[in-house]
Amino acid sequence: MQEENFLVREPLLNTQERVLGYQIGWQRPSGTNEPGDADMLSLARFVAEQLNETESGALLGEHILFLSATPSLLADDAFCQLPPKGTVLAISAADATAPEAIAAVRAMRARGYGISLRDVSPADLDASLLAHATHIEVPAGAPDFAAQTERYRALNLPSLHVVARQVDNWHDYDSCAARGLYAFIGNLYLTRRPGSLSRDLNPAQALILQLMDMVRKNADVKQLENVLKRDAALSYKLLRYINSAGFGLGCEIQSLKHAVTMLGYSPLYRWLALLLATATTTGYSPVLMQTAVIRGRFAELLGQTFLPRNEAENLFVAGMFSLLDKLLGVPMEDVLEKIQLSEPVTQALLSREGIYGPFLALAEACELNAANVETMAASLCIGARQVNLAHLSAVSWAQNLKL
Repeated sequence: MQEENFLVREPLLNTQERVLGYQIGWQRPSGTNEPGDADMLSLARFVAEQLNETESGALLGEHILFLSATPSLLADDAFCQLPPKGTVLAISAADATAPEAIAAVRAMRARGYGISLRDVSPADLDASLLAHATHIEVPAGAPDFAAQTERYRALNLPSLHVVARQVDNWHDYDSCAARGLYAFIGNLYLTRRPGSLSRDLNPAQALILQLMDMVRKNADVKQLENVLKRDAALSYKLLRYINSAGFGLGCEIQSLKHAVTMLGYSPLYRWLALLLATATTTGYSPVLMQTAVIRGRFAELLGQTFLPRNEAENLFVAGMFSLLDKLLGVPMEDVLEKIQLSEPVTQALLSREGIYGPFLALAEACELNAANVETMAASLCIGARQVNLAHLSAVSWAQNLKL
């Protein structure tokens, strides 16, 4: 049941490393069985509840979500309550050989749902089933991977996307991208790309660090504006992020001074942290950027119930900065030498300890399908439902920033 399980997501990337959507499932540490019918139904009910609750802000924009299903479950209300737009139901091709199974797939496709086929045997694939598929998944490590992908693409079905699964190194990802394939990449985004390490910050990053130091010292807003004016592009990006954040202000923020007037001074540091992470020119990875934003927001939401507002905002910074070494291509030790952070934030980054560390560690564990997520949540007196709500909300929030 959903109350006892924790969500995990796996990003789906296009050829430019941009996130198209996610495979959403329950945490299943390696060695456990595949999800059963009860797990699939409880996940579908929970996700449908959030996607249909427009006031919660959990709608995922243009992202698509993949959820595991079986043909026999497709007519259940749990799946029929999912919004057709952006929902892809992934089934094993071996489970859809009977006429009634193909009929169930055809009915869901007619309602607008995507259908992804897994565990496909090219020799046994039913043409009538393939006609209703929107995606077909091929393990990147399959001996006949290249032949399979070419065979499906040669069918010349405009609605059929070939997706690589189990892509676990950047070489394989680049090979998939060169073929024009989408790819599920697990936690590959946490692995540094070869040749992406640098020891130097670029001018934009140096300027943002100056602004962050000024904010930390409570410098006058006019002084901040004078520094920010040196780079019009950074100023534009900063205001764009603030305006897309969903504060519900009822007006557009026109300047840094306007932002401080409407929102207060303390949130500015978090927006500069976001700006710093996007100012990289070394090995820039959109999926890594989005992961950092989600992790920061996720950690912040987990801590909101327990910490004062300014402390929760520090959690956002800690979550963002936990990936800053990879985003900037600079070792974490060098990052911390250049950025003056509070002791609790530094402690969270280096050891996942202190006041912020456990919240950051929990958000991180939910990305990794970690076996100890339940124990970590229990130590913070946070239930699975609260964690899952924060998780989906963080994904939605990052999507709305339009990075």
